[in-house]
Amino acid sequence: MDAMDYAEKANEIFVLSDSFIRIKELIDDEASTIDDISDVILIDPALAATILKLANSSFFNYPGKIDTISKAVLVLGITEVYNLVIAYFTTKAFKSISASAEFLESFWEQSVDCALMIKYLGFKLGVPKAERLFILGLLHNLGELVMQQFQAEQVEMANQIGSKELPWNKQQEVFGFTYADCTAELLKLWQLPYNLIEPIRFQNEEDFQYSTMETKLLYTAKRMMQLNRQCKSHAQEDVLTREKLTVLSLQQDAISEANDYCDMERLGILAVLNPSAAMIY
Repeated sequence: MDAMDYAEKANEIFVLSDSFIRIKELIDDEASTIDDISDVILIDPALAATILKLANSSFFNYPGKIDTISKAVLVLGITEVYNLVIAYFTTKAFKSISASAEFLESFWEQSVDCALMIKYLGFKLGVPKAERLFILGLLHNLGELVMQQFQAEQVEMANQIGSKELPWNKQQEVFGFTYADCTAELLKLWQLPYNLIEPIRFQNEEDFQYSTMETKLLYTAKRMMQLNRQCKSHAQEDVLTREKLTVLSLQQDAISEANDYCDMERLGILAVLNPSAAMIY
């Protein structure tokens, strides 16, 4: 089986709700209004509460209080609220996965760290509306959850990384594809926007020549995160070269700054999106 085969199996189990589909239809419909979108969000109280919590968090750093969904859409913009909707329904879709609490806690911590790091890099480099990058980091590795559902023993094997191995290369060796490949196929089946799928599909691409800025940032943020996780024993240069940092006009201190930002924001995001993972803090 290839990445597409596993994604198709996952799509039968991990389903985005009807509310998500309706919100997506409204956002795609130019005739819909803010009130139309807000009304559908309000049908799901847990979704509405999650959006308001995140909108009022230090993540967005909005100076006033956002106390209605209509105001959230107006202040943050339709695209950003849509990203929050995707984040909420994605975490909800995988609630039924067959995996230990420890595995899931580690997975969501890594995903949130990558999401915070890519947002930080975007902000540091002056990328417009850098908050929108967060969703790329959060979703970038969903393929690992897919493979955990169907091939848990092989996932354990793929996640045993030697000091000279890289996670994505080990995944290729074990499965014949990477978690990134499987993630991209699932997001395609979920009919998520291409501007989310493309950076995730090519997050391991070493040649930056044809990569978009979002792809380069995800490539970099993921490796920065992995230096704290599976690649703790690696030399930095083996995971993220100075050459790649230079291409993005990043100095070495960007890594430590991004780590500091993660340490400040991680708990708040986990507490909203995945409270069980936040409890270990």
